Amino acid sequence: MKNLTKCKLAFVVAAAMGIAGCGSDGKDGQDGAPGEPGPGPNPPVVETSEVTNVEFISHMVEEGQVTLEFEITDEDGALINGLENAAVYLAAMTEMGIQRARDGSVGGSATAGGDEPTEGATLTMLDDGRYEFVAPMSAVQADTEGLIRLQVGGGDIATSPYIIVNKPEMTHTTTTETCYSCHVDYATSDIKHSKYVALNTDGEVDFVGGCMVCHNNVAKNEDGQTGGYASNTMQKLGHINHQKFEKDFTPVNCYTCHVEPVMNKEWDGNGCSDCHTDTMNSLAKVSSNKVSALSSSSSDIREVHAQKVAGITERKTMRKNYYTETSAVYQDDEHGYCVDVKLFDNSGDSAVQLNIGEMYEAHTVTYAGAYVNAYDNETDSIVARVIGHGAESYVERPDGTRSVCYPELLNGPGTGYEDAHLTTSSRVTLADSNWEDDDGKFGVSFTGFSEVVDNTFTAIDKEFSRRHNVDADSCTTCHNNETNYHKNGSYNTGGESCIACHNNGQDRAGARTVAMDAFATDEKRIEAGYTIPAMDRSTPPVQTGWKAPSGAGFGPLIHAWHWGMSQPITGSEMVEQRDGTFEEELTTNSAINLNGDNCVSCHSNGIDLSLVPNRYMKSKASSDDGVAGVVSSPISANCLSCHYEESDISHMESNGGDLNITTPSTEWHTIPTAESCATCHDTGKSFGIDKYHNFER
Repeated sequence: MKNLTKCKLAFVVAAAMGIAGCGSDGKDGQDGAPGEPGPGPNPPVVETSEVTNVEFISHMVEEGQVTLEFEITDEDGALINGLENAAVYLAAMTEMGIQRARDGSVGGSATAGGDEPTEGATLTMLDDGRYEFVAPMSAVQADTEGLIRLQVGGGDIATSPYIIVNKPEMTHTTTTETCYSCHVDYATSDIKHSKYVALNTDGEVDFVGGCMVCHNNVAKNEDGQTGGYASNTMQKLGHINHQKFEKDFTPVNCYTCHVEPVMNKEWDGNGCSDCHTDTMNSLAKVSSNKVSALSSSSSDIREVHAQKVAGITERKTMRKNYYTETSAVYQDDEHGYCVDVKLFDNSGDSAVQLNIGEMYEAHTVTYAGAYVNAYDNETDSIVARVIGHGAESYVERPDGTRSVCYPELLNGPGTGYEDAHLTTSSRVTLADSNWEDDDGKFGVSFTGFSEVVDNTFTAIDKEFSRRHNVDADSCTTCHNNETNYHKNGSYNTGGESCIACHNNGQDRAGARTVAMDAFATDEKRIEAGYTIPAMDRSTPPVQTGWKAPSGAGFGPLIHAWHWGMSQPITGSEMVEQRDGTFEEELTTNSAINLNGDNCVSCHSNGIDLSLVPNRYMKSKASSDDGVAGVVSSPISANCLSCHYEESDISHMESNGGDLNITTPSTEWHTIPTAESCATCHDTGKSFGIDKYHNFER
């Protein structure tokens, strides 16, 4: 095969053109239109940006310095020249874990450009958009393993996100996913340090890695310069700071955050000493024998805590091994109107029915009750409880069934429920090893709902099917100790057991009661919304504290308790300021640190407002005085829990929403409302709820 050089090839082409030209002497054609300019020999470059993207290329750790190479582009993908600012931070992996001392004695940091550049740091442009950053760090050696974080930009070039460019294996056993199960997207929240959220080199959030560059495994020493970078270690943030959960969060359910096994054998090592100290023995509740056993154990600490300390493994096993069945209400000639409750052990090859009466006598069952509810068949809503409080009797059947019976049903003529259908709910609680007698807050509880029957107790071939648009694990992600909120109602299956009492028709207050002296001043109490006297049931009633408006039913109630104006507030205290003066500050629970826009925490399948039943719901819980006799339209009631400003309320009411209006009639539950929220705010609409709330992770 012949190889033609460029010169020979050009000659051949020219000759060919000449030969072809001898064949005709026709007229020349018209000139064509000028073509578009070519792209040029190099890709476009810019010297300013609104967004700076970093493509990390390499890094090298040497004695006394770290060298990084990277490329940067703007929001349109154009290479950026003229970069003058960059910063790098290295937290070293030591025998005590990740550590970066402020005085540079362990790990280090360096800055090129800016107000305080590091002596000896250089930032060199190698090519269009490509840079080499040499960062001197005196404590770094060639064999130093470290968690390295990079950030570039400043001035006319937008500052890039923080980027984790290197992370040693097993730096942490928690993950971004476990943190984001609650926080969802920390970077978009207004919580402290949200701007420090870091990405990995693939552009994915590395939440824990980013935090650990400053919140090391080693705490800052009293001199403020040696030890770690911050006083709050990463493990302290997880183990101690998260204990501000008000209810049923336990730090010893290590599986909540730790995806990988935790094999810490040193009792005074990272993590253990956060809780197991001389000043926290009441929290630790671990005997010296257990301390010795744990210190010498090679077991996964997660399982040790779940099984031996918290009893979580026992409760999870019980929940797996038992289930209940609940019958529809029926008429019994001897005992009245009855509901049958059955308990089964499913741990063997086949389910075995247990004797509830015998287990109650033995105190292995601590509660077994049932209720009869009026049910609106058109909207699948519970609209009333139609039995008298305290009127129940119990009949123990020979096969172990417990029948819960009532002398009458309160759905007769004039009640408004005479045409409603009927369904029942039941609760059975089993005592575990850690059971305590405290308003049904402890034990393993099962809630069941029966099929629906008409008002003559005739089956209509319909299962209980109230709309419940909540993820099954949304509550247990945070409330992780496998117990109950109160009254034998568990957090499982998205808090479905709660709707047995908190529904459209049972007018529960659902409000926090704080002590009379919970606030340092009345002015702050009133500002926080706690203006409703909380009265006991004595005669005459005595005030025991203060309450604030909450949320009606189930959905509005949950929204109000987590993101409402008042319910996350627990009181106030006088706090000394840096100048020595004292100011009154609110005290809150952990819900205050959740971003209410992140609806995906509970509603991962989104919200279809057109599916919300267009019927009123009783709403004394959200009224200013907490007095019964008012109802609200359902979407407005939900929105009010978080959007409670006067302008919000005015918008809802001007578009047909009703908030705490006088109950229109005894058949309030059959009356459609005039609210038109879904017209503009349904998912996919121009002002859809999905435009302002996050339903995707």
